[in-house]
Amino acid sequence: MTVIKQADVIASVADALQFISYYHPKDFVDAMYAAWQREESPAAKDAIAQILVNSRMCAEGKRPICQDTGIVTVFVKVGMEVQWDATMSLTDMINEGVRQAYLNPDNVLRASILSDPAGARKNTKDNTPAVIHYEIVSGNTVDIQVAAKGGGSENKSKMAMLNPSDSIVDWVLKTVPTMGAGWCPPGMLGIGIGGTAEKAALMAKEVLMDPIDIHELKARGAKNRAEELRLELFEKVNELGIGAQGLGGLTTVLDVKIMDYPTHAASLPVCIIPNCAATRHAHFVLDGSGPAFQTPPSLADWPDMTYQPGASARRVNLDTVTPEEVKTWKPGEVILLSGKMLTGRDAAHKRMVDMLNKGQQLPVDLKNRFIYYVGPVDPVRDEVVGPAGPTTATRMDKFTRQILAETGLIGMIGKSERGPIAIDAIRDYGAVYLMAVGGAAYLVSKAIVGAKVLAFPELGMEAVYEFEVKDMPVTVAVDSQGVSVHNTGPAHWKHIIEQKIAVDTLKS
Repeated sequence: MTVIKQADVIASVADALQFISYYHPKDFVDAMYAAWQREESPAAKDAIAQILVNSRMCAEGKRPICQDTGIVTVFVKVGMEVQWDATMSLTDMINEGVRQAYLNPDNVLRASILSDPAGARKNTKDNTPAVIHYEIVSGNTVDIQVAAKGGGSENKSKMAMLNPSDSIVDWVLKTVPTMGAGWCPPGMLGIGIGGTAEKAALMAKEVLMDPIDIHELKARGAKNRAEELRLELFEKVNELGIGAQGLGGLTTVLDVKIMDYPTHAASLPVCIIPNCAATRHAHFVLDGSGPAFQTPPSLADWPDMTYQPGASARRVNLDTVTPEEVKTWKPGEVILLSGKMLTGRDAAHKRMVDMLNKGQQLPVDLKNRFIYYVGPVDPVRDEVVGPAGPTTATRMDKFTRQILAETGLIGMIGKSERGPIAIDAIRDYGAVYLMAVGGAAYLVSKAIVGAKVLAFPELGMEAVYEFEVKDMPVTVAVDSQGVSVHNTGPAHWKHIIEQKIAVDTLKS
C-alpha cells in the first residue's frame, strides 16, 4: 500500500509552479523556433523573436516568462490503493503548495486571484485558491498535472452548443477570428467535443497539457476522426493569416489539441480554450518515495538568439514628445521608447473615470503622456521591477474616449488589438496606440530603468506607476488616423496565403 505524505504533495506542487514560471516546455520552444524560421511576415517574425529571446532569458534568470503568472489549474488522479500520512485535505495541501510557490522570495510570482468576484474583488495575496479537478482511478499512485493559465488567454475561451448536423470546422474557423490577439498567438488551441457543457470545457483545458506533436501526426497520418479534425483545423486556422500577436503572418497556432467524449443524441457541445505564448504546465507522479521534483532542461534546448530591432526603428523621447510628432508615426512602425511613462490598467482606469465624473482632480497629470497597460511582478534582488509585459488593451476600450477627451493623454501601450470604440476615439483625438509583445515580459522589464508608485498604492500590481524606460520596443498598432495593423495585417497575410494555395493547386 502506497503512503503519500502531506509534505511531499506540498513540495512537489510548489516546485512545479516555480519551474513552469520560467521554463517553457522543450516541445514549445522547438515549435516556436520552427515557426520563426519559416515566418515571412517581418512584424510576426520580430514578435516571435522577442518571445524566444524572452524564453531563454527567463530560463537563465529564473524569472517569470509573463507578468501574468496565471490562475493555477490542477488535474489530480488519485489511485484507489493510496493511503495518506496527512492532517490536511488534499485540496488544502495543493493550495499550500500554490501559496509557497507564489510567495517564494527568490522568484516572487504575481498574485492575481481575487475573492468575491462579483463584489469587492479582493486580492487573496497568495494566488490561492487553485482550480482543482479530481478523478479516482485504479492504482497506487497520485498523478498530478499543474498549469498556470494567464487571464488574457483564458478570457478568449469560447463555447457553443451546436446542432448535431453542424460543422465543427466551420464553427471554429468563424470563432477564432473573434478571439482577437489577446491570447498571444502563436499558441495552442484546446478543443473539447461532446459530453455536456461543463465536460467540453474541462476537456478543452485538460488537453492543453499534452505536448505539441502536430508534425508527428502529419507524418504518420490520422487514425481517427479527432486526429483528422486536428490536422484540418491546424491547416485552416493558420490559413486565416492572423499570425503572431495578431499582426498577420503564417503561424497562428503551433498545434490544435482535441479531446472528445460521448454525448447526448440531441447535443454537440464544443469548447475552445487557447493557450498563449507563455505555455506553462508540468506533470509529476507521487508514489510514496518522496517529493517529485522537476528536472531542469539544458540551455542548449533554446536557440542562441539575441533581439535587435531593425535599423529603421524610430527612437522617441517620451519626456519631450508632442501630439504633432505622434501624428507622423506610421502603422507597423517599430518605435524605441525612452523616458518616463505612466502605468494603469482596469482598476486604475475605473478609479480615474469615477474621479473625473465627480469633478475631482486626478492624482497624476496625463497631459501629453503615455500610459502602459501593465501589472508588473514584484522585483527581487537588484531589479527595478519584475517582468512587466503588457495586458490586453481591449479591456480599457470603454474608458478610452473619456480619458483622451478629459486628460490630454496622447498615447497608450498594451497587448493585442483595440476595438472599434477605442479606434474611433484614438482617431478623433489624434492619439496613438502602441503594441508591446505579449509573452516577452522579462525582456520588456530589462528596458525599465526606474519605477515608482504614483497613485492608488492599495491596488497592488494595478497601482499607477511611473516607469522610466530606455529603448523599450513597441509597434505602432493604431495610428492617429485610426488605421489598425490588427485589421490590415491579418487581411494582407490571409490574401498572401490564399495566393500561395492557389499557386500550389495549379502546380499539382
